[in-house]
Amino acid sequence: MVLAEALSSPAVQQRFVNFVLSLPLLDIEEGYWQRAGDLRRSILRDGYKAKLSDVLIAQACIDKNVALITYDADFRHFTRAGLKLA
Repeated sequence: MVLAEALSSPAVQQRFVNFVLSLPLLDIEEGYWQRAGDLRRSILRDGYKAKLSDVLIAQACIDKNVALITYDADFRHFTRAGLKLA
């Protein structure tokens, strides 16, 4: 999903495309979709925003135990589920 988002801008330059395509992708783990649904439900139940795209990104990072580099403050709600922010 992040790859598609990064490449979707009509203004994206080929140098950026090449860079993004050189980065490793996170494989989806078995049970990912259920865990993502559970995660979203728990965040929404606590009264926080949980856009589906954010949930899917957070769950992939949690599953692989990798930090998410972002300036988006909405991801702070996922730290109690194990998301590491950088």
